[in-house]
Amino acid sequence: MTGYINTIADLEAQTYGIHKFGGNALLKKAGVVAGVHTGHDNTLTVSGSGITDTTVLYNVVYGQKVWSMLNREVNALSMISKRAYTSSGWRVLKSRPAGGSGSTFSVGTSGAIGADTVAADHIGGVRENASLSTDADGLNAIAPTYAQLFLSPKIVAHQFDFSELAMELAAIDDGIGDIRAQMREDMGKHHAEVQNKMLVMPLEHYGESSAMPDIEQNYTSLLKVVSSRDELLAIDGGVIATDVTSTTNNLGKIYGSERFTTGSFLDAEVDFGSGYGAGDVRSLTLTILNSLIRKLRQAGGSPKVILTGYDTAQAISDLLQSQERFMDRKEIVPTVNGVRGVKGSEVGFRVSTYYDIPIIPVKDMPSTTNASTSISDMLFLDTDHLWLSVMKPTQYFEDGIANGNPFGVGSLGNRALYRTIGEVGCSFFKGQGKITNLQ
Repeated sequence: MTGYINTIADLEAQTYGIHKFGGNALLKKAGVVAGVHTGHDNTLTVSGSGITDTTVLYNVVYGQKVWSMLNREVNALSMISKRAYTSSGWRVLKSRPAGGSGSTFSVGTSGAIGADTVAADHIGGVRENASLSTDADGLNAIAPTYAQLFLSPKIVAHQFDFSELAMELAAIDDGIGDIRAQMREDMGKHHAEVQNKMLVMPLEHYGESSAMPDIEQNYTSLLKVVSSRDELLAIDGGVIATDVTSTTNNLGKIYGSERFTTGSFLDAEVDFGSGYGAGDVRSLTLTILNSLIRKLRQAGGSPKVILTGYDTAQAISDLLQSQERFMDRKEIVPTVNGVRGVKGSEVGFRVSTYYDIPIIPVKDMPSTTNASTSISDMLFLDTDHLWLSVMKPTQYFEDGIANGNPFGVGSLGNRALYRTIGEVGCSFFKGQGKITNLQ
């Protein structure tokens, strides 16, 4: 019927302008009887001798939309809290005045007031009219121990450009329209995805500074922040073949301190099993999960989120289903710079939870193990004490011939740049946890 779209050929003819010749009658008169839509792969069928070159009769028009076929999610970057960069470091309490630096107060049958392990009868109870002396029975002067951590901002930048000719041609023929807008969108996504990758960078990439001397120019990986001296020593010779205690190694260094020399205040709660040998990988169990959560809470932490891979999230679900238990669901209301959204489907999203802790999957989450078959690590993060310290938020810069200044970029085109300055900060390592070496 004239004026109606009954077939895909009619739709293409209407869309691509062939209708002005009277539908596809011109093609049929030329001997093309298979229909207009067969021209996408240049395999038009010809019956008759009206024409010899069928490709000139049909011009494929792709339209201006560019579809992404890549997963560009940035869950780790989106999840971590953002704070303004206000100082280049901070002081931390790394040891009690008495009783050590562990999660619990250490007492024993002996030990003077102020010792790491103090006698149970010398922790503060004193005699009547006690003397202000220095003997064990007196009222000794004691003091906590402090340390300084240094937070050096990291610059993340991506530059790109496009020529004047490319900008003009993109607006005609079968171009994508405004190439500058398209490039801004795609490069902006890449800029965010790279930062997400930095936050979950595997530990082995920090292994030897001579192999990757610029690895410390990136944000410090959450896998490195949430680590411990014992884990790093266990990795030595296993996952990483080089000496992790070497002065040229970046693994032990964090915030201007060295995990191998400064004690346990830099140690997170890490469950890696008995070691990183080929046979030491474990299967994930609910006992492992529950044990780590309990230890974190005993240490004073309050995990706000579980960051892991899609494979591990599915493994947790399978574990619960086998026991006829199921993951809970919880609505997350995002906050940005202290501005909280209104609860509802417009701003919230629902995620799986375990013990009321949201499970956030990250496509780039690595697995730290020697096993050939493994699942992603799990990070239990207390985001009250773990954040991205932002000195300069992401900004977009562009200049060039389209802005009337080709001399500024030195070419007949435009040059653009995305730039972010910040660094990951942590003020309480013992409240962060990790489960790794899983299959």
